[in-house]
Amino acid sequence: MGSIELLPFHEFALILILAAVLGFVGQLLKQPLIVVFIALGILVGPSVLNLVASTDKVSLLSELGIVILLFLVGLKLDLNLIRSMGKVAITTGLGQVIFTSVIGFLLCLGLGYDSITALYIAIALTFSSTIIIVKLLSDKKEIDSLHGQIAIGFLIVQDLVVVFLMIALTALDKTADDQLFYSILKMLGRGVTVLLVYAILVAYVIPKLVQRLAKTQELLILFSIAWAITAASASDMLGFSREVGAFMAGVSLASSPFRNIITGRLVSLRDFLLLFFFIHLGLHLDLKLIGDQVTTAIILSVFVLAGNPLIVLVIMGFMGYRKRTSFLAGLTVAQISEFSLIFATLGYTLGHINQETVGLVTLVGLITIGLSTYMIIYSHTLFAWMSPLLDIFERKVPYREDNSVLDQTSPLDVILIGLGRFGSTIANALQRDRYRFMAVDFDPKHVKIWQRNGIQAQYGDIEDPDLPDQLPLQQTKCIVSSIADVQLNLGLIRMLKYNNYRGEIAVTAHRSIDALALEDEKVTVLLPFTDAAESVCNKLFKLQKS
Repeated sequence: MGSIELLPFHEFALILILAAVLGFVGQLLKQPLIVVFIALGILVGPSVLNLVASTDKVSLLSELGIVILLFLVGLKLDLNLIRSMGKVAITTGLGQVIFTSVIGFLLCLGLGYDSITALYIAIALTFSSTIIIVKLLSDKKEIDSLHGQIAIGFLIVQDLVVVFLMIALTALDKTADDQLFYSILKMLGRGVTVLLVYAILVAYVIPKLVQRLAKTQELLILFSIAWAITAASASDMLGFSREVGAFMAGVSLASSPFRNIITGRLVSLRDFLLLFFFIHLGLHLDLKLIGDQVTTAIILSVFVLAGNPLIVLVIMGFMGYRKRTSFLAGLTVAQISEFSLIFATLGYTLGHINQETVGLVTLVGLITIGLSTYMIIYSHTLFAWMSPLLDIFERKVPYREDNSVLDQTSPLDVILIGLGRFGSTIANALQRDRYRFMAVDFDPKHVKIWQRNGIQAQYGDIEDPDLPDQLPLQQTKCIVSSIADVQLNLGLIRMLKYNNYRGEIAVTAHRSIDALALEDEKVTVLLPFTDAAESVCNKLFKLQKS
């Protein structure tokens, strides 16, 4: 098609309005913005409308987007989460990367690719999108669940692996035309020097500087952006990649008490700039070349959609987790990530792979991200369908979630489900009045805290159909849910009745319409806001009378 001549400002205006329109369509289809942005790049690119002439400006914004992305990855490097998840995060993260890379490499060789191209494709297939997974788990309120924390733990491991791979590729490419041994030593010397400089800055300069700048949030954010781009630029001039400089800049601020403020303010900027990375990617995709690779893309997509979760299921099952936890965590790796596309783009820039390979990886990304989004949204329904087939992935005694250590034979007055703010208040009252009770929560951190305080607590998920089998229902007088979700509570009530529970049931509601729906089930409904308001009025009334 012939191109439409527009000024750069007008081009960007058109790009942004199209991004907003397609973003709304993507929202209706429950699709992540990554899919929308790549589609936008193809739409405005030479294969369709050919609207963008200012490719150099789009490219610059694209590079800035990658720098901010890597900076935020370093900034959010939560080693405490990896440590708290312990062996499972590292074992599952590295295990999945290794198995997917090896099997994917052999698959690509079987599809006729040369060894270098097959290696790049296989590695690109291993990485899953932390951004998408965190968003989906947060929307489903599962970010603090056991499978959510395990997933975030091994996604962090994956992010570290891809960053180090990009560093290694760039370093090796720089040494390719020189004397290899001397060049590697020189690169290592530079690397050690850079690390020492960062260590000095982190120990003596950055904490004081950030503390001073934090008095004005706008200045703190400006400094953070400047520091990320300056570090990326310096790293590039020293022979490393911009990505490693941006990542290390983020790591240098990761221990700052202001990192959450910086992260919160830069996430929107990251998403805005990454729009141009994906547009830049779409601009360079030839639809004819992509069309020729549809069959290969479908084969590789099936491998990612089924193979990656299967690998996680096997590893976590072997480590002693229940099939439900393994399945839900495994679904989070059923797609490739923005890092896969960045990694493929880096390979193309270095001359290791061609544009067709980048297009193939992008097409696999579109397919897997699009389909895996629905898999995660409807994960509990999928588990209910597939549960009978997953027994082979669970040990006879899934000891990491085995609650048999708890005394489940003694009669209990209450089983309390949920240890959030309201649940914790109820637990404290039950403990004060010496009730015999057990607490259940899906956040393993909460469980450990209460166990350390001498309370009988165990991990459990209200949406788990096997939850009744883990609880001493017939030895318990009352079950209380402090979770104010009407659908979850309705599911709990029906699950308890299905298991012939004869005791009292109390559930929580925040809205009167929810309370009416729950009261139809002939249970007690707790209304914390209403009860608190009545308590305040009673106290005020007593004060007035006195």
